[in-house]
Amino acid sequence: MSSPDLTAVLLDAAGTLVHIEPPAPRLQALMAERFGVTLELQEASAAIHAEIVYYRGHMHEGSDPAGLADLRRRCTEVLRQALPTSAQLSGISTAALTEVLVASLQFSAYPEVVETLERLRAAGLRLVVASNWDCSLPDVLGRVGVLDHVDGVVCSAVVGAAKPDPELLRAALRKVGAEPVHALHVGDSVME
Repeated sequence: MSSPDLTAVLLDAAGTLVHIEPPAPRLQALMAERFGVTLELQEASAAIHAEIVYYRGHMHEGSDPAGLADLRRRCTEVLRQALPTSAQLSGISTAALTEVLVASLQFSAYPEVVETLERLRAAGLRLVVASNWDCSLPDVLGRVGVLDHVDGVVCSAVVGAAKPDPELLRAALRKVGAEPVHALHVGDSVME
């Protein structure tokens, strides 16, 4: 399976190891269940889209638990602003709405991931997840059953560099003591 010169495989997370379950229907259901707020699916989709765009532009600010909490608070306010204005919505606390937002963003591992990771490990390769993500990435990978099948995780927010900046990949290589010439990176985006 591996070349004698290959010692490490770096793996992106989103789109490679995990995917997000459709968040808009979850947001729609949770808003109705917890707050009695009825949303059309397109309204929930538009609000989730606005939040994701904001998050992608600011994810580097979630480098530690305090930064992540602040980022999630701001993402929640972006979500609130993108939702139709109502007295019910304005009466929901930021903390409560943040809980709903986070609960709407559920990830799952692709079905073949664990078996593939185990085959790579059995071939003697060291595996590191190197992804543009906030500091919650290890928790996400743990929840979906991937964390125990890799040798390390580095995320852009903690490293302070996002792909395509090579520093994120260098940090992943340092984690397992591998040289760039003996590693490859697997991802779903040529740019990142």
